[in-house]
Amino acid sequence: MNKAGQAEKPAAAGPPATPETPEPDPKRWLALTVLLVATFMDLLDANIITVAIPSIQRDLGASTFAIQAMTAGYTLSFAVLLITGGRLGDIFGRKRMFLVGVGGFVLASAMCAAAPSTDLLVVARALQGLTAAIMVPQVLALIHVSFAPQEIGRVVSLYASMVGLAIVSGPLIGGALISWSPLDLGWRSIFVVNLPVGVLALIGAAKWMRESSSPHAKRLDMVGMLLIVVGLLLLMVPLTLGRELDWPVWSIASLVAAAPVLVLFVVYERHKTRKDGSPLVTLSLFKVRAFGAGIGVQLLFSAIPAGFFLSWTLYLQAGLGWSALHTGLTAIPFSLCVPIVGGLAVRRLSPLYGRYCLLAGAVLMLAGILSYAWAADRFGTGITSWHAIPSMLLIGSGMGMLMPPLTALVLREVQPQEAGAASGIINATGQLGAALGVAVIGSLFFAALAGNAGPQAERVVPTVQSVSPRQASDLQDCATEALGQDDLAKVPDICSTLVQGADDGTRDTINGALGEIRAKTFVSTYSETLYWAAGGLVPVTALVLLLPHHRVRREDLAR
Repeated sequence: MNKAGQAEKPAAAGPPATPETPEPDPKRWLALTVLLVATFMDLLDANIITVAIPSIQRDLGASTFAIQAMTAGYTLSFAVLLITGGRLGDIFGRKRMFLVGVGGFVLASAMCAAAPSTDLLVVARALQGLTAAIMVPQVLALIHVSFAPQEIGRVVSLYASMVGLAIVSGPLIGGALISWSPLDLGWRSIFVVNLPVGVLALIGAAKWMRESSSPHAKRLDMVGMLLIVVGLLLLMVPLTLGRELDWPVWSIASLVAAAPVLVLFVVYERHKTRKDGSPLVTLSLFKVRAFGAGIGVQLLFSAIPAGFFLSWTLYLQAGLGWSALHTGLTAIPFSLCVPIVGGLAVRRLSPLYGRYCLLAGAVLMLAGILSYAWAADRFGTGITSWHAIPSMLLIGSGMGMLMPPLTALVLREVQPQEAGAASGIINATGQLGAALGVAVIGSLFFAALAGNAGPQAERVVPTVQSVSPRQASDLQDCATEALGQDDLAKVPDICSTLVQGADDGTRDTINGALGEIRAKTFVSTYSETLYWAAGGLVPVTALVLLLPHHRVRREDLAR
């Protein structure tokens, strides 16, 4: 407990919630279980829908735009309200808002499962994101005010491990549910599974969680909320949808317009601080070195895993034809390393070596990404899950050494009364970084895919036997056009005409050649994209060196 926290305690004029500096809650570890389950449920739903897209398209006749809206609707509504959700917890009580968020998430999940049309499914997904934005910021805030400082690191490592596990296991669990289809629910089972889990989380939270709120900032900053929502929408919408829509003019205009709106938000928050001391975001947080520099690292670093796993999934499933289950199993080394190394980093490495632990994490991730690029190029279309193990171990170990200590470091000097707002900022920064990673690395991937299709077709087509010169020319045009579009599932007209116009034997030859071109194009594209992703870790390492260098002696750590 720091002196600042002790000095501020008497200022709390007997709020109904638990004070900010209580004795450790004896049920805090049980409450943590509920918080981690809620975190897993949110992140699982953010990623699980990708494997259900073909089933939804068949069942509801969903268009490509509707599918994009289902994914983007959740991401956007979640990201733009995270900061507001964190502040609502500070004002009205974090346990109360957590219960509201979980309850709303369960109801929205039921709406998704029962949706009879794509329009209603899109609306329900957006509601899921809104309720998650109320629920999720309370997690780190409750951790921050419920656990002693010496416990925070270990708890945050568990939190970061759950985040990594949920991200990677989404396709695996989704694929298993859709294949099993309990009660013949099909794709609806990925939403139904939230109902019992959410109800158990509600019961556990009500029974084990202790209420806390901030004695400050008792007024709602409605103008600040409006400005940050508009500013983040202007920023996030084009980042989320721009690539799929081929960056129309409005997306560029939206990105440009976001800057003045966010500047206006900062100006207004300064005015609100001087006026009544109740801003949505306490800007003085960014004057704290650990928080300001840590948020910068969070923004840039979050982009790398998001972009890596997007291109990785496309490479394995769309390129090499792996199933979602096979892909998910390949990520097991990553999923194991994040919690194991993360726990070691928080308990031993970060206290002993300070920011050098985070620096080592960035270097390990860099080595893992580069080694995967080499393996993809070396083994080509014959790569197996076994070949990926060393790279996945390095990437998971690097993420474990960087993310849990970083989150603990960012929260280290945050006052308890600002825990909700700080948690909202941390989560929103992670979402923005992930959107940047998907937009930038995704654009690089698809641009390289279109550029590599022609050269790969030129290498493969001359080796194809039993096709006429016209068919060989059309085969090359088909491959180039199919791999040059954003919707890789769409079949160009020239491909349909080519396949339908061939006899049975030639048709098999053409399909085999197209598959070979596709696989080789994805292999070369993935290797190329990984080098760009590795380059993104360079500024991360530079920002890590700006973080405060907290270290303890070995003998003190042993005690």
